Amino acid sequence: MSQENSALAAEKKPRSLYDFLLKSDGAISLLVIVLGFLFATILIALVGRNPGGMYKALFQSMTGLNLNNGKWNVRYIGEWLNYSAPFIFCGFAMAFASRVGLFNVGGEGQYIIGMTIAQLGALFFPQVPVLQVVLALLLATLGGAVWGGIVGWFKARFEVSEVVSTIMLNYIALYLSRIVTLAIPGSNTFKTPNFPASASLKIPFMTKLFNNSNLNAGIFLCLAGIFIYYIVMEKTKAGFAMRATGFNKEAARAAGIPVVASIVASMAISGAFAGIGGGVVALGSFRYGRVITGMDNYGFTGMAVALVGNCTALGTALAGLLFGLLQASQSLMQSNNIPKEITFIIQGLVVVFIALKTGFRMFFAWRSRAAAKKNQGGESK
Repeated sequence: MSQENSALAAEKKPRSLYDFLLKSDGAISLLVIVLGFLFATILIALVGRNPGGMYKALFQSMTGLNLNNGKWNVRYIGEWLNYSAPFIFCGFAMAFASRVGLFNVGGEGQYIIGMTIAQLGALFFPQVPVLQVVLALLLATLGGAVWGGIVGWFKARFEVSEVVSTIMLNYIALYLSRIVTLAIPGSNTFKTPNFPASASLKIPFMTKLFNNSNLNAGIFLCLAGIFIYYIVMEKTKAGFAMRATGFNKEAARAAGIPVVASIVASMAISGAFAGIGGGVVALGSFRYGRVITGMDNYGFTGMAVALVGNCTALGTALAGLLFGLLQASQSLMQSNNIPKEITFIIQGLVVVFIALKTGFRMFFAWRSRAAAKKNQGGESK
């Protein structure tokens, strides 16, 4: 028996690096990120700039340490984490739907609805510390859930493509937000009157600790979101029903799983994540409501975040930190003589490479078979 167990254990172990890459989604995501930075490094060198400036900027955002003069400022870490939070929330909006077999392109619209409702709450709710913020964020979350749930209901009831409906709802959300925000007394074409202090997510202790950065209580909500995503999707019956629906709708229906309810619930929860992300940005990073003229692109970037993170709780959170790092490093890159646009190029390259995941798997499978044949040939000799 021990020999049989040893043989089985040996079969389960990856026979080569290609086997490992073939079986590990995380390894492929890491490879994709490395390739994105590698191509960006080559591009910077080709235009006559020093690629080291890019890595210095990224290092400074992560650690606060300026390698050019040796000075340390914790504010950069706070800004990095603050930028990352909405990317993580909007990443979950895409990831949650994806686990149920849906493609949520509407994270941006759900984010805008949440942002707009939070702004209204900040201006019109009773100015009671804590309570005002809590109510504004709860309604922002609910607004995002309703905006996503509409798509889920259309998909489940009428088989309307969620891709088409979410794209349309993104623009409805954008222009609805403009109409509502411009109607607020005292608003101009750019912004509303300032929020009261009771409507801010900023905590004096955190502001002082991170040297006046914009980091706020939203980071704690983000940590709670990571935990909630994991528990709901991986540890509950509802999460199992949603994942089963994503694998095979007909099999799930035959097993007694309420497919329609799973689809509607998954899109509603997806929208809730994006909605609270919009609320956190509105009440944490700004002292006034914004009359937006275009998309903030947190929702669209969230799709890339989810894909890089393989739609898991931890993976999406880490991918959100990466994209937040790129966003936070833009001004530092300019000070290091690197065009800030290189961050968008890296994001684009990562998305392109992650879209080629199937191609990578085919290549690794081919190399794995070739390596196995070579080993067998060597053993036979």
